[in-house]
Amino acid sequence: MDKLPAQMTVVAISKPGGPEVLVPEQRALPQPGPDEILVKVEAAGVNRPDVAQRSGAYPPPPGASDLPGLEIAGEVVAVGSNAKKHKIGDKVMSLVAGGGYAQYCIAQDAQAMSVPPALSITEAGALPETLMTVWHNVFERGGLKAGETLLIHGGSSGIGTMAIQLAKAFGAKVFVTVGSQDKIDACLKLGADRAINYKTEDFVAVVKEETDKAGVNLILDMVAGEYVDRNYDAAAVDGRIVQIATLNGPKVSVNIAKVMVKRLTHTGSTLRPRSNADKAAMVAAIEAKVMPLLREGRVKPLMDSSFPLERASDAHRRMETSAHIGKIVLEV
Repeated sequence: MDKLPAQMTVVAISKPGGPEVLVPEQRALPQPGPDEILVKVEAAGVNRPDVAQRSGAYPPPPGASDLPGLEIAGEVVAVGSNAKKHKIGDKVMSLVAGGGYAQYCIAQDAQAMSVPPALSITEAGALPETLMTVWHNVFERGGLKAGETLLIHGGSSGIGTMAIQLAKAFGAKVFVTVGSQDKIDACLKLGADRAINYKTEDFVAVVKEETDKAGVNLILDMVAGEYVDRNYDAAAVDGRIVQIATLNGPKVSVNIAKVMVKRLTHTGSTLRPRSNADKAAMVAAIEAKVMPLLREGRVKPLMDSSFPLERASDAHRRMETSAHIGKIVLEV
């Protein structure tokens, strides 16, 4: 730590509000605890939870940094006394509980992953939060198996584009909902079997037509609102719905009889408040099951745009237009 600067540039939330409240400032360099590493950040992913935190709707969990930023990639520059997985000089990518919008960031040693050579450091910065969200919700909670059908709402988002690739890699048939022709084209290029324009098509009707009226086995939903009851219509008997966000609102009215008649399972999760042990277990599973695909270049994040750290407000503006296809990243 002696050779490292005492101060660093960060982008902080000056007050709850719009993108303009994201402002650069100077802060003291954080010190890694026993099970932690300090990463010199080269890229930090921008995600919807960052926007929610900025607006005041998603406070960080107790003990986490008040800075936004849930995924980073860069070089390890200091390690805690118990950190054995990574060493100084390693290039890593990691989920973090906060603090990614900074020149340096603390990460849990067990949650960091080595950056495979097939990925650029900017791509690596776009990966951890998205990859862990998809792996846990589609495969661990949703139990997707080869030969099953998956419907992804928001197919052109960072999460959606990663879910398409992983689901296809593991042998599933994939449908997505999107809102424009360019997003349809992007999802089909990634391997989606059918892309549905929700502005001009009824996803329930399309899914029923494409599955001979059977419905889909699994639905990954980040929309909620009136989509929930329609998801029950689109789901197959014994189908599963996994909720990962509520962009159209968390309060819904549903016909619960559909759940009973079809024997549906509706579950959900959030990643940020999970324990370090839970997150480390997800990382271990990803390293075993998904890392070979990343090393071979068969799966990688679809990149939309990148912005310098000091222009984080512009990155948020881009995300809030919902025009992006894939991931938005800050370069440090």
